[in-house]
Amino acid sequence: MNNEFLHTEEAIVVMLKTVYDPEIPVNVYDLGLIYKVDVDEDKNVRIDMTLTAPNCPAADFIMEDVRMKVESVEGVKSVGINLVFEPEWNKDMMTEEAKLELGFL
Repeated sequence: MNNEFLHTEEAIVVMLKTVYDPEIPVNVYDLGLIYKVDVDEDKNVRIDMTLTAPNCPAADFIMEDVRMKVESVEGVKSVGINLVFEPEWNKDMMTEEAKLELGFL
């Protein structure tokens, strides 16, 4: 794995940390909603993500925010988002910081 590839993945994570569910004061990455980020050699990005609930009213907003922000990373050609509900999200998937922020610790 070369440095440019690693830099792209790090930049994507930085951008994901700027996406928030409007109802929760923690970003989608720290909430554990991002299950997988794949970047191919042409810098096409595939993201597997979930939501805190399947009927989340902000689903379209959150997914579009993820897409726009990841597309803004230098060199990224395309972004595909795969919304999954397996495994089902739970609060154990959050980072320690997110749990602290939301009062789970």
